Amino acid sequence: MTERRSRGDGGLHWDEMRQRWIASVTIGYNPAGKRIVKKASGKTKTEAKNKLKDIIRDYEDGLAIAPATYTVANAVRYWLEHGLSGRSPSTVTRYHTYADKHVIPALGARKLRDLSVEDIDRWLASKTDELGTRSLKLIHGLLNRSVKSAMRRDMVKRNVVDLCDIPDGRAGRPSKALTLPQALSVLTEAEKGGERMRAYIVLSLLIGARTEELRALFWSHVVTYDEGRQAWVPVAEAGWDHQEFAIYVWRSVRQKGDTKTVKSRRSLKLPRRCVDALRLLWEVQQTAREKAGKRWQDTDLVFCTRTGTPVTAHNVRRDFRKVVEAAGLTGREWSPRELRHSFVSVLSDSGVPIEDISRLVGHSNTVVTETVYRHQIRPVIMQGAEAMDRIFGS
Repeated sequence: MTERRSRGDGGLHWDEMRQRWIASVTIGYNPAGKRIVKKASGKTKTEAKNKLKDIIRDYEDGLAIAPATYTVANAVRYWLEHGLSGRSPSTVTRYHTYADKHVIPALGARKLRDLSVEDIDRWLASKTDELGTRSLKLIHGLLNRSVKSAMRRDMVKRNVVDLCDIPDGRAGRPSKALTLPQALSVLTEAEKGGERMRAYIVLSLLIGARTEELRALFWSHVVTYDEGRQAWVPVAEAGWDHQEFAIYVWRSVRQKGDTKTVKSRRSLKLPRRCVDALRLLWEVQQTAREKAGKRWQDTDLVFCTRTGTPVTAHNVRRDFRKVVEAAGLTGREWSPRELRHSFVSVLSDSGVPIEDISRLVGHSNTVVTETVYRHQIRPVIMQGAEAMDRIFGS
């Protein structure tokens, strides 16, 4: 005779249709007086009872019971749909691309509750020959955020992704800086070309602004000190017949127009060579405005197309490499952001303290300036715009 199960152990029966053992237990009653029953199934009695114990433990811990079929792919797709609000379209596209190419094919079929540290370590290790360190950090972060999102929705108990270290990826092309002779050659060739690229290169090299900051620069943020009014006034209002000029680096082409960091928001005095380049660009742009007529879009952008629309990163990169080629260098080996590296290195080589350089380029501290941007080091005491006027002339 089969021994009767103890009170509170629940029921256990064979389901002929499903060909599985079904374990069930009543854990309480809802406000309407209806029993709350939890069930689990297994091929054996022991399997069914063990699964039911796990379900009861999760319930007692205050966790919702996630479907046993919930996979890593489900978690990633949920986060891609709900976790990227406020991001730029290019960022959303980038995350979708990395998820579809690197995360879901490798881990997507894995049940989320069964995902282990070993799974993630092996997955990241398999990507080290294919992706750089930055990309490895991106796919790790993508998966990490997806699992955290699943935790908040009680789909999994813990986030094993957070326990994994990110390995070093494939070595990329190291950033470099122009030497002073190379910088002079690039400036010379830039001044022979179009006014827009001339001003872009001169500003990038002589004040160290980020390419994303220059592409978002407004004419209303190019200012001069009006001696009569004792105030800084936009050049569009005060004209160019003044001695001191500056720009407000308050915007970038990032989502919502914010600069990269709080300290990136800064005001920079302009060396004379920058003023001359901007003045020439202003005059050419006024002529272009008249020629464009109704086609002109009044964006107030310093760097724009012939009809006033924003220039793209591709436009800048293409025109910059033409100038670099004309200067005797290999264009494909250089990018516009390396003008910023060159600014840091030339100033450092000329004796400007690293603390001053860090403030000029908008870094939150000197660590990045020293370890990433500075390629030539020889400390003496100087100042930004004044030093550039002495180095490059007006």
